[in-house]
Amino acid sequence: MSLTYEICIDSTAGALAAEQAGAHRVELCSALFEGGLTPTLGTVEATLAAVTSIRVHAIIRPRGGDFIYDEYEIAAMERDVAAIRDAGAQGVVIGVLTPSGEVDAEVAKRLIGAAGDLSVTFHRAFDMTADPFAALDTLASLGVDRVLTSGQDITALEGAPLIASLVERAGDGPIIMPGGGITPRNVGRVVEATGVKEIHFAALVDAPSPAIHRNPHPFMGGELRQPEYARLVTSSGLVSEVIAAAGA
Repeated sequence: MSLTYEICIDSTAGALAAEQAGAHRVELCSALFEGGLTPTLGTVEATLAAVTSIRVHAIIRPRGGDFIYDEYEIAAMERDVAAIRDAGAQGVVIGVLTPSGEVDAEVAKRLIGAAGDLSVTFHRAFDMTADPFAALDTLASLGVDRVLTSGQDITALEGAPLIASLVERAGDGPIIMPGGGITPRNVGRVVEATGVKEIHFAALVDAPSPAIHRNPHPFMGGELRQPEYARLVTSSGLVSEVIAAAGA
């Protein structure tokens, strides 16, 4: 069985690394520390101009935290979807919920409508739903192409039993794509336990900042912060390791 590999990235360089390693698709984000937020239009356009074969899907998420949005955030997401569609991306990644933990079908319809003929993935907001099978049925009725999920657990390996059940429930409907904590060590077990056809993972490694002058006193974030002079970059080698370990 041939697997499709999607890499979670936050830069054009990440897209090029994923493409070089043989991945099929990227989920382009900003702010991976927040779980991924909408990338800038400039980043989307630069990435599309740089790659030659890999498909680029962009996440549409205006902020971190929950997936319950007010009218202004929804309007912003609609505009972001349209802008990314017009830029030439191949897909968007969305996720909207109600306070009771259901898929917000009305808002999802608006975003899907703005996407036009783009591929639509529902992201790991799915893992916060109260009833994953009811949520899957709703997404199937909306025509979503795929669902990204860790099986409502810490990692996709731990959530594999639910993922397998979702694959069975989905049938010829939305593709169930596991993501969350997938590594070269566990990817084979996730695939074997779930029977999935697509895999989503990040392949980030530490890289030093090129900054020569460094001021150790100020910092640019909140109290919980990452070091100013360190970077996480997508590793083509690590992407290749996961693909090789999957064996498909």
